[in-house]
Amino acid sequence: MSMSQSTLLSADWIESYLQPRATHSHKGDYGHALLIAGARGTVGASILAARACLRSGVGLLTVHAPECAFIPLQTSTPEAMISSDSDDAMWTDAFDIKKYSAIGVGCGIGQATNTRTALRTLIELNAQSQKPTVIDADALNIMASEPDLLTRLPANTILTPHPKEFERLVTHLNLESLTEDTRVQAQLTLAQTYNLIIVLKGANTCIALPDGHTFINTTGNAGMAKGGSGDALTGIILALLAQGYVAETAACIGVYVHGLAGDIAAQKLGQTAMLPSDLIECLGQAFCLK
Repeated sequence: MSMSQSTLLSADWIESYLQPRATHSHKGDYGHALLIAGARGTVGASILAARACLRSGVGLLTVHAPECAFIPLQTSTPEAMISSDSDDAMWTDAFDIKKYSAIGVGCGIGQATNTRTALRTLIELNAQSQKPTVIDADALNIMASEPDLLTRLPANTILTPHPKEFERLVTHLNLESLTEDTRVQAQLTLAQTYNLIIVLKGANTCIALPDGHTFINTTGNAGMAKGGSGDALTGIILALLAQGYVAETAACIGVYVHGLAGDIAAQKLGQTAMLPSDLIECLGQAFCLK
């Protein structure tokens, strides 16, 4: 196993990797993202992820969601194209993914049997297409119970678990009990075992690469400890992947800018009152690193 090296993320580091938009460019230059998100009762997750994706520079966004999400998504996020599932309440459909630049999946999708089947089918299709991918939330929980799916993911797929989701993901590795001291090593073990990028969310979010390198985030605050913040992060990273950023850069920029937007929102509204939707509205300023 590679020895771990660690880098603190900073504004200078992020600025050195951010790509300026060309003056003479069009939407096709900034990728077409596919977001698979939402179920009855958790449509908000798809809206938050979609809005964050659009605020992060993607050229085109298609959201695949159950039929019940069509009107909420179309009215709240008119810039997105909506692909409705044949099921009213959950994701069940398999479909061609070749036209998309990157895929984000998991926010609010639930863990119903038909959704599990749809996720497995998507992973099998993407094993052939090799689209850059970010995976979050319920998709992680499904994979934790079916760990063979981890072996089918393209190299450098980004997983964004919170601590409980992470514990479920590493259960099959039979590691020692997770503590603050052992969590990063467990994160590296997961990254290196499956050749994945693991973004372990929390205070000072840690990003672990398959080569043993870790990046520690320096932005963010306790006001972000609210449901929906992770959905926003998934949308940001998805947008960066669709624009052609390599996975480790997309993960690092996404995490840093997400936290910075949260800091800006906290300055305006306070940590108690700020919402993930406020964070999303602050992404424009955050991408300017101000």
